[in-house]
Amino acid sequence: MCCNSAEGDYVKVMSQENIVIKGVILAGGKGTRLFPLTKVTNKHLLPIGKEPMIYHPVKQLVGAGIKEILVVTSTDHMGDVVNLLGSGKDFSCEFTYKVQEEALGIAHALALAENFAAGERVAVLLADNIFERTIKPYVERFKEQEKGARVLLKSVNDPERFGIAALDEYQVLSIEEKPKQPKSNYAVVGAYFYDSRLFDIIRGISLSERGEYEITSVNNEYIERGQLEYSIVEGSWTDAGTFESWIEANQMLLNNDNRILGVE
Repeated sequence: MCCNSAEGDYVKVMSQENIVIKGVILAGGKGTRLFPLTKVTNKHLLPIGKEPMIYHPVKQLVGAGIKEILVVTSTDHMGDVVNLLGSGKDFSCEFTYKVQEEALGIAHALALAENFAAGERVAVLLADNIFERTIKPYVERFKEQEKGARVLLKSVNDPERFGIAALDEYQVLSIEEKPKQPKSNYAVVGAYFYDSRLFDIIRGISLSERGEYEITSVNNEYIERGQLEYSIVEGSWTDAGTFESWIEANQMLLNNDNRILGVE
């Protein structure tokens, strides 16, 4: 005999509460587009509004209920990042740190998280991606998935700068990295959610023509498996990767006194 609706909803809520999601913040790279500001410091330590840029992804993850967080950064700046963030006590979380010794792409950096993830799901944020509103609703939707991955999409005016999703009414059909002839203007922004199959998938991808292990290759493998879902980002977003978008990010957070809208 089937349980009634109320009992079914209770079981669903309980099962979601048991799902562990760990956070990964990727703060490596060379920051060449923001040179010479990045000549002496990591891009993610530059100010955004009233705080260092890397505070934003930390606050996003903690605001979404994710308290175990791995920070991946480069050899040159690991000391500065650790000195700034510390153990996580000031943010009500717990930090682990990893060094990406070569800048070989997002998927290469993410591979360093395998032992940290320990078979659990992960929420991955690129540290230069700034969201006006909380990512918590997307974390909750990811918890509702039985398996697979979820990406966040946002309509942009310059799709040739991003990984661009080809969509139909129901799903992502493919993702193309920095296309010359974009199939849509929906960019895959720097927030990704993956199940434990992630690391096997990373081991199976090859270097791209750009000489990197691309996160787009990982996402396209999930598409091939029929296991990639998506959400459209509400509110403003920018990647803070160019001087223009860095200024936009500063203005966005200054307008809100560096608060993330929707965080209780």
